[in-house]
Amino acid sequence: MKQKIAACGNDCSICPRMLPKTAVELTATAKLWHKIGYRDQVVSNDEISCDGCIPETWCRHEIVSCTASRNIKTCAACGDYPCSKILATFEKTQSHLPDCQKCCTEAEFAIMKKAFFEKQLNLDKARPTNTINPPMFVPNDNV
Repeated sequence: MKQKIAACGNDCSICPRMLPKTAVELTATAKLWHKIGYRDQVVSNDEISCDGCIPETWCRHEIVSCTASRNIKTCAACGDYPCSKILATFEKTQSHLPDCQKCCTEAEFAIMKKAFFEKQLNLDKARPTNTINPPMFVPNDNV
């Protein structure tokens, strides 16, 4: 599948929630989200599934509404990148990495890392080549 980068830099092409997925795959994802602590319980397949970022859906980081208001697809296209909002998103995401690594199998973690923990890398790679703004968040990467 061709890489599809979300507004915040998530890689939707490898995301375990991104449709199309089978019912079995979605149930496994719901169980994984509960195991990691992303959900208080195993949720339904409808709740765990994702069709991608659109302004009408909830975004915990408020990135989707921001990019929509600027008429851009991702933060990589923004002249203010990296702004405080995306830097906070990188930091919040990285704070989940130790729990994810602890709870996941090696295979699960490899998927989670590529899907969610490489936001900044994905956005930095998608930046226009003439852009000068350097990345300002440097995670403590012990992975």
